[in-house]
Parts: sequence; C-alpha cells; structure tokens
Amino acid sequence: MMLVMSDLDDKNKELKKRLRELGAEVSDDDDEDEDDDDYDYDDDDDDAIESNQNMTDNPISFKDKVVIITGSGGGLGKQYALQYAQRGAKVVVNDLGGTLGGSGSSNKAADLVVSEIESKGGIAVANYDNIVTNPTGILQTAINSFGRVDILINNAGILKDASFAKMTQKQFEDVLDVHLNGAFKLTQLCWPIFQKQKFGRVVMTASPAGLYGNFGQANYSAAKLGLVGLCETLAKEGVKYNIKVNAIAPLAKSRMTETILPPDVLNKLLPEKIAPLVLYLTSDIVDSSGSIYEVAAGLFAQIRWERSGGLYLNPNKSFTPEAILNKLKDISSFDPSTTEYPTQLNDYNFVYSKTSMLPENSQGSIKIKSLKDKTLSLKK
Repeated sequence: MMLVMSDLDDKNKELKKRLRELGAEVSDDDDEDEDDDDYDYDDDDDDAIESNQNMTDNPISFKDKVVIITGSGGGLGKQYALQYAQRGAKVVVNDLGGTLGGSGSSNKAADLVVSEIESKGGIAVANYDNIVTNPTGILQTAINSFGRVDILINNAGILKDASFAKMTQKQFEDVLDVHLNGAFKLTQLCWPIFQKQKFGRVVMTASPAGLYGNFGQANYSAAKLGLVGLCETLAKEGVKYNIKVNAIAPLAKSRMTETILPPDVLNKLLPEKIAPLVLYLTSDIVDSSGSIYEVAAGLFAQIRWERSGGLYLNPNKSFTPEAILNKLKDISSFDPSTTEYPTQLNDYNFVYSKTSMLPENSQGSIKIKSLKDKTLSLKK
C-alpha cells in the first residue's frame, strides 16, 4: 500500500525511513489509488479510576499495543490514556496545551498525564504537536518511541461557538480543521501501517450536536457529523485489513461542557463513564465497525439510520410537486412493516424497475401556487 506524503518536508524524512522499516511503502505522490488492493484539548483534574481488571477472569488487555490519543491532556482523553496504560498499552499523550478556542500552547497538560501514568508503573510519552499543522509529528513520536502504532483515538477539538448569522468563515473553518481535517490527516498517516500489520483500531469522537444539532454550534455540529461519515466509509475500506473504525457521541464533563451545563449535571457526566466503551471498541475482540454510539452517565446506546418505507411515484411527466403533496404523509410514515435500517445506499435499479411500471401519478386537489413571483438564485 502507498502512503500519501506529498505535503511533508525534509524534516520528515526520518519518519518515512521508519515507516519503510515497518513495511509500509511510502510515496511522494498524492494520487495513489488504494482500491486495487482489495483539538478536544480538555483540561480536567479528575483522578484516574481504579483498575477493574479483577472483576473478570479474562480482562481485556492492551499489553504491547501502542495507542495515540489526541487531545489527551485532560477530560476524556486523559481518562482514556490512564485506562489504556493500566491495561498495558504504551500511550502517546498528544495535547497542544492551548485554550478552548485553539490559541496558545503549553507542554504542561500532556506532561502531567505522562507523569501520572509513569507514577503508576505505566508507559507513556508526551507529544505537543498541532494535529492540523503537524500530524506527522504525532505519528513520528509513536514510531520513534515505540516502533509501531495499533490504535488511534481522534479526540482533539476546539470550540468557537456563535449563532449562524454571526459566525465568521474563520470560526467555521477553524473548528472543521481541528475536528475533521485533523482526524483525516492523522488517520490517513496511520492507515498504511494498519493495513500492513492487518490490525488497526480507530475511534472518531463525534457528538450529540453532530447527530441532532445544537444552537450556536453550526461549525461544531458539521464537523462532528462529518466524522460519522468518515467513520462509516473507513469501516468499509478497512474490512479486509482487520481495521475497525467506530464513532462515539459522548456527553461528559470537560472544558467544552463546563460553560453550558450546571455543576450538578456535570458531576453525573464524569469522563470515566465514557472510557469503558472506547477501550472495548479498540480491543482485539471487538466485532463492531462503522457503528455510532451515544454515551453519557453510564448509558451506552447504539445509534442507527432509519429509512421509511417511502413513497413510490412514476418518474414521468406526472411526477410533480403536487403529486408529492398529495401523498406527503407516505414519505414520513415509519410503519414497522416497511421501515428499514440501512447501512448502504438503496438498490435504485430495482426502485426504478418498480416505479417506472406505476400508473400516472395523482395530482390531488391542491395546486401549489406559492412559488409564483419568487426569485430563484442558482449558483454554479
């Protein structure tokens, strides 16, 4: 497999060398086709939860696995790092150490997490690189320190909330850069290593805001749902390489939620309650891939798409807005006998073979007149 690295400069030659040593073929081209081979920079001072490995005869182990966790200087990422280390993983604690809005930097957050892990006998290394501008540096830390990478938790993020009418393009793009583009860049760098070793686990950190929307967070919501789409696609591409990719939509106490939720609610949403699912989803034994999980306060629930039985109309000249209006309720009818839970596109060849044989569409008794004298703008 080819690793696209056209945007890397000379300072990354050492990483290319190490990747080749691991068996990944590195290319400087950006147009390779792989189909032929069939910041949340949260700060949270909660103590680590005690290991519960004694609660089972066969605890899930991450011995000798190498985990990269972005934005792990606090909050959710910190809890992931502590619990992975408790179970034998070697952890790359990445945190830029910036503000919630993404400005500034500091080594302190990542260093404190590494020190806590090491004080308990674990193995970890700090990394302070920006996931947007230097994702290569994050991977390089893993390769130089531990010689491999097995698991990637895309957890880094920032907030720049504003109502849509007042949101600037920069606010929109900055949030997409960290959450979505940053996850894309680092995952793509890790991908050929996962392919070569026939093992990889990736968790995308989505959000209830991405699934359901949230006032004042158009940028954040768009980025988080984008991660869901990325997850679903990578899950399909990773099947033959034993790469499992899942998305979580957590609600937990962090810098991101401390400004919008009252203290009594936050105390019920400790980040420790999210970590068990993340560890399971990245274990050797997990079957799930391409799935979305909503997680909060001890609830672990899978989210799935639902498709109504739908309305079938003949796509001829009688296919008009009035024909849809006449049977609009059929489109939104989720009758249990016809509802589907899809994981891929419908078979539209079959759909057309069915709809093209239907009679003329009824136009009903109501004529749509509200479009008269309206101005339509089409932008190419």
